[in-house]
Amino acid sequence: MHEMEANMSATEIATRHFTAAIADAEAAGHDADGVCRALLSLIVSKYLESRPVADVQSELRFVADNCDSDTDFMFMRP
Repeated sequence: MHEMEANMSATEIATRHFTAAIADAEAAGHDADGVCRALLSLIVSKYLESRPVADVQSELRFVADNCDSDTDFMFMRP
């Protein structure tokens, strides 16, 4: 592990690599959608190495159900 990564949060590490992947794709003439689909597939495959299918489906469903920033999370009160 690089020394810089040792002091970074998981979110910071993921963001750095995601940004680099998008930049690499654009430089190679690919759109961001293709890279996002490929990364999502890799993420699901990695989850399935240690989590049951139902758990992964639940995780994905939660993200999908809560991706609208204009809508409160179901557990939030008005």
